[in-house]
Amino acid sequence: MSFSLLAQDGAARAGILSVPHGNIAAPVFMPVGTQSAVKAVTFDKLAECGASIMLANTYHLYLRPGLATIKAMGGLHEFSNWRLPILTDSGGFQIFSLSSLAKISDEGFSFQSHIDGSRHFLSPEDVIDCQCIFGSDIIMQLDQCVPFRSDEQKIRESSRRSYAWAERSLLHFQKHESDSLLFGIVQGASNREYRRESAEKLVALEFPGYAIGGLSVGESREEMIDMTGFCASLLPENKPRYLMGVGTPEDIINAVAAGVDMFDCVLPTRNARNATVYNRRGKLLLRNRANKNDKGPIDPECTCYTCTNFSRAYLRHLFKAGEINALILASIHNLHFYIDFINRIRQSILAKKFEAFRRKYFSDAVIS
Repeated sequence: MSFSLLAQDGAARAGILSVPHGNIAAPVFMPVGTQSAVKAVTFDKLAECGASIMLANTYHLYLRPGLATIKAMGGLHEFSNWRLPILTDSGGFQIFSLSSLAKISDEGFSFQSHIDGSRHFLSPEDVIDCQCIFGSDIIMQLDQCVPFRSDEQKIRESSRRSYAWAERSLLHFQKHESDSLLFGIVQGASNREYRRESAEKLVALEFPGYAIGGLSVGESREEMIDMTGFCASLLPENKPRYLMGVGTPEDIINAVAAGVDMFDCVLPTRNARNATVYNRRGKLLLRNRANKNDKGPIDPECTCYTCTNFSRAYLRHLFKAGEINALILASIHNLHFYIDFINRIRQSILAKKFEAFRRKYFSDAVIS
């Protein structure tokens, strides 16, 4: 298990991350399969889109189907029959997003299930145990995310707690006979000094990889990219860098320019289910009347299953008629678009033409 840096163009990087279930070419976009399934896309189509890794979520899988079932089935790969790498998030973001149901202490977090109201408690050590049962290739420490513009006391407390949880996670992980890679997560919201302190302390613990957390939680795009670049500059060059929960194509290309290697986001599939698809000109709203008699594909340059077989007019018809195939075909296209986009970014870095590629993207695309 290693990270090999193959090329660099400015701060943008291209490399290979080796994990138990295969090699991952970076930069990489990871489709979100929260429940160990990507919404509206079967695994064969996900592989056709070029996906090399999927993200699943510890909080949700702990609640349903539960650890006993996943363990009995031999882990997530056997349970789901997804044979490529899996990264599992720790559930830290769910503490943030479901804060009305959770209570945080230094020991961990207690929460009420959003499914049936049952009460639960998970410590940093419990979260490591969960992910080792899953057999995830990359696992994340439990962290505490706070709103970007929180007051200093709240930022200081969450940063202190996240680091303490990182130490405990690493110590507990070392007791497992696991080939997984454990990533530490940089926190600190909008405060550069706490971000610096978080990064420096985590780097001293020598995690095999690092994530930048606590972004895309209400700040402006400019603030997000500025803080991403600042955090990435504090992390080791020989370790992968993961920007959690981001984002739009323009967010991704800007974060690559700042030195980030790994991304995940629900946008491609969520937008697809709402009839919004991507092409090289930006976003297309399939329900719009302008598509009613349009014989062309979503993107004339796209080679995905949807674009090579179906017109905008037909896709609009499926959405207007409430057909399930509308969600499937739009999701296939958006995932293919995202993965192809990041593969083209990678090729531009290897060719030392990243900035030219970036300029062309922003000159061609209509950004909203």
